[in-house]
Amino acid sequence: MPDQSFKKASTLPPYIFGEINSLKQKARHAGEDIIDFGMGNPDKETPKPIVEKLIETVQNPATHRYSQSIGLPKLRLAMSDWYLRKYNVSLDHENEIVTCMGSKEGIAHLCMATLSEGDNVLVQSPTYPVHTYGVVIAGATVEPVTLIDDLESFLDQIKEKISRKKDKPKMLIINFPSNPTTITCNKAFFEELVNICKKNDIWIIHDLAYADIAFDGYKAPSILEIEGAKDIAVEFYTLSKSYNMPGWRVGFCSGNKHLVAALTKIKSYLDYGTFTPIQVAAIKALNECDDEVSKICNLYKERRDELCKGLNRIGWNIESPNATMFLWAKIPEKFQKIGSLEFSKLLISEAKVAVSPGSGFGMDGDGYVRFSLIENEYRIRQAIRGIKKVL
Repeated sequence: MPDQSFKKASTLPPYIFGEINSLKQKARHAGEDIIDFGMGNPDKETPKPIVEKLIETVQNPATHRYSQSIGLPKLRLAMSDWYLRKYNVSLDHENEIVTCMGSKEGIAHLCMATLSEGDNVLVQSPTYPVHTYGVVIAGATVEPVTLIDDLESFLDQIKEKISRKKDKPKMLIINFPSNPTTITCNKAFFEELVNICKKNDIWIIHDLAYADIAFDGYKAPSILEIEGAKDIAVEFYTLSKSYNMPGWRVGFCSGNKHLVAALTKIKSYLDYGTFTPIQVAAIKALNECDDEVSKICNLYKERRDELCKGLNRIGWNIESPNATMFLWAKIPEKFQKIGSLEFSKLLISEAKVAVSPGSGFGMDGDGYVRFSLIENEYRIRQAIRGIKKVL
């Protein structure tokens, strides 16, 4: 029998969301109607103009061949134009942008390309799992930086960790607007962060997946707006949420040319890029579908309002987030002792509602659950009635 000690695979813990998914599927197989706020998987269709461009392009057999792992030049140019239009940031599409198969793939491969055993990486916590486990898979060491609600405390922790003489961080991975906590920041925060990291020669990886999903007048900043940020930072953006294209797998890494080159090089060994007709349709999305993004954002706002109103009405006090497609909810006091995983199981069995346990985003997330805004308003009201029975 060959050696079955697969070191890298064994360093990964059991996927905590798998327990919830298993319970959810078991209940559904038993005929129960489970209202699903679990995975952040947009439920609405991709806008028609984007789908039509895909259908048109796929008719050409030449587009069925291998594509380019770096992404089509016109797609990278469309991303460059997006940054200029949205943030007044100039990017060279030739060496400051690479296309990814979604942000998740890009972040994981960038970690593989730039990190190795002995490297220390500061990671915002709680956070989307690939921010942590991309580092783990690369063989580096994760050092969580807790961020529940206080940005000043977050910066202070970073300064303290940098000040140590040993184990100086090589990289910082952050995500604003944040999944799962929905925390947002402003340009002043990024200015201070860039200043700290430039002084200490630390790379910054920023995940801007929810750039367009913002409400009540809030506009999510790009770290690349900050003077000098391109010297040390890259930013990931994806079409998954903004354009209802989660299954299409289109994302971008933009900014520092050395980090972009490292990701480009490793991708050239690992993939041939996203299917060409998808890339052509993505060009259509970026160049011509801003109105569709606004409609999608408005839909999430309506669902946010309905869910916040309902939960507050039944005594589960929730603050309304000003960005992302999530609610981050502190577990009601009488359930705090059982933790987020057991509380999530309770909601499935008693309320017929699925949520994501906060502990799945790191232990700093235990004590909270995440609602994804992927059910319509009728289903949200039905969920509120079920949750009320548990509370």
